[in-house]
Amino acid sequence: MDVVCPGTDAGATPRTTVVLADDHLVVRAGMRLLLSQDRTFDVVAESGTVDETLQAVHGHRPSVLVLDLTMGGRSSLPVIPDMLSASPETRILVLTMQEDPAFAREALRAGATGYLLKEAAGEELLAAARQVSRGATYVQPAMGARLAMTGEGADGTDPLTGREVEVLSLLALGHTNQEIARRLYVSVRTVETHRARIRDKLHVETRAELITAARERGLLT
Repeated sequence: MDVVCPGTDAGATPRTTVVLADDHLVVRAGMRLLLSQDRTFDVVAESGTVDETLQAVHGHRPSVLVLDLTMGGRSSLPVIPDMLSASPETRILVLTMQEDPAFAREALRAGATGYLLKEAAGEELLAAARQVSRGATYVQPAMGARLAMTGEGADGTDPLTGREVEVLSLLALGHTNQEIARRLYVSVRTVETHRARIRDKLHVETRAELITAARERGLLT
């Protein structure tokens, strides 16, 4: 395991500590370079296997763990609960090539706070790391929409239709039923029907719950 010692200055603002877990050295080097451009992040360790990652999390208790789903031919999914047990305050951002929503669903259910594909732009990785470090959930928008419409969300809820996804997004942004009806060229009664179905499927009532549900599905950033 390669360890990078944190460089901190006396009196400096605490930085977000990060462990990078990927079995490809060049991938880790790229992530380290990207994160080093943002002075709020401090990469404290790197690992290339599942066991090394568990050791790094236990030893460093980082703010964020950027985790590949497969390292050395072994899945890291079953070990996510162990990592969180070793460091409950660590937020796990999965960075993977796995586009199947089932993997995102399982990662989020296991305790990951974010899910991002390796094809994402560098700025999105930084944005995702910032968001999960604050305790918020981040799912790449395209993946979030697929989760919402296929029902493969972190909470096992029923699938939303494409129109329900649109309505949920607009509700979470603060639009009224009347405003949504004008935007979607439908009647207010139709919006009310969609809203009722969303409420029943996701078990949400308040505006705060709507916002949380939308964020979990990658509909808000």
